[in-house]
Amino acid sequence: MSGKLKVRKIGNSFGIVLPKQLISELGVGEGDEVFWVRTPDGVRLTPYEPDFAKVVEANRDYMRRHRNALRQLAKR
Repeated sequence: MSGKLKVRKIGNSFGIVLPKQLISELGVGEGDEVFWVRTPDGVRLTPYEPDFAKVVEANRDYMRRHRNALRQLAKR
């Protein structure tokens, strides 16, 4: 999906209005946060905190490496 969006003045800021189809594809609704990430191709919108994914993967790696110790701690 691609399309054109118009930049509008909103108070002292600028904004864009996202079409319903794009809102639906992002899986967000009114009041939700959307994050933007700069990529080599431009900007990507995502409903997920980009740094959060890195933290989750780092924790999974830690838990894999220390599986036995975590099991022992869980028994107490």
